[in-house]
Amino acid sequence: MTPAINLLKQAKISHKVHEYQHDAQYESYGLEAAEKLNIEPERVFKTLVVKLDNGQLAVGILPVNQMLSMKAMAKALNAKKAEMADKVAVQRSTGYVLGGVSPLAQKKRLKTVIDQSAQEFVSIFISGGRRGLEIELAATDLAKVTQGQFFSIAV
Repeated sequence: MTPAINLLKQAKISHKVHEYQHDAQYESYGLEAAEKLNIEPERVFKTLVVKLDNGQLAVGILPVNQMLSMKAMAKALNAKKAEMADKVAVQRSTGYVLGGVSPLAQKKRLKTVIDQSAQEFVSIFISGGRRGLEIELAATDLAKVTQGQFFSIAV
C-alpha cells in the first residue's frame, strides 16, 4: 500500500489499483503506463509540480500525451507566472520520487488544478505513488479528495 491508496480507502472513495512491471528504459512513465495497461493515453494523467511567482508550489494534473501550459496554470491559480519546480522541491513537498508522484496524500497539501478533459471520462488513471502503480478513479472524486479545480491547462 502507498499513502495515496490508504487515503482513498480512508475516504471510502471508489477506485481500482493497476500494477505493471516498470521498465527503467522508458522515457515517459505515463506513456509506459498507458501502453502496458492498454489504456488510451488521454485517460492516463500525469502529476506535475510547478512553482508560482510567489514561491508557492502547485500541482497540475493532465493527460500524459499533452504538455502543461504554464500560462494557463498561472491563470488558474491567479498568479502571474508558473514554471516547473525543481526535482528536490518536488520530492520534499510531495514525499514521492519523480515518475511516481501521486496527486494524493502528498506531504504538503498543494493547490491542485486538473485539466478539464478529465471530466470527459467515467474514470481516469493517476499515479499510485510509485512507478508501475496506477489508480483508476472518477475525476470528480479526484477533485474532491485533492480539493482541486478543473481548468484547461493542457496544450
